[in-house]
Amino acid sequence: MSPTRILLVAGALLLAGTACATDVSMAGGSVGFSTPDNWVSIMETQGEPEMRVFQVPDPSPTARDNLSYVSVEVEQVGDLAAFEQYVGAANRKAAALAGYQAAGHPDGPNSYAYTAQEHGAAYRYDDRYWFKNNHAIHLRCARPERSEAGAAWAASFDRGCGAVATSLAR
Repeated sequence: MSPTRILLVAGALLLAGTACATDVSMAGGSVGFSTPDNWVSIMETQGEPEMRVFQVPDPSPTARDNLSYVSVEVEQVGDLAAFEQYVGAANRKAAALAGYQAAGHPDGPNSYAYTAQEHGAAYRYDDRYWFKNNHAIHLRCARPERSEAGAAWAASFDRGCGAVATSLAR
């Protein structure tokens, strides 16, 4: 193989590596999803509920004081009525946040968008819920409403959140 071809193959492999995803399994394997490789796992709990939290890197100075993150919480519930109670309780907790303002339903039923204050900064939240294998699954995507990283970074964050939602919905 020529040196030029080796460099092209190596470059393609490096580029392919940036699009890789990390597979995550929760609830004894009954819930799974994928995250972009550049998201940093910052918290993991076992038991009931089980939770995983990922920091989504913000390259701007905003990140010094404000964390952008995605969390997935899984809790066993007995039936659809228990799931609806879980969603209702989570929504009441969200509505109690300082500065809470509903921002609509980003993705249909069991999806909620809102803004609120977190550590003195305005945050945008997207919460989505699924009932799967007798588990309530809660995806929360939270980022500062304004980041010095700009609109392209915010759109990338939102796409990453949507990709996690898609893999959870399978």
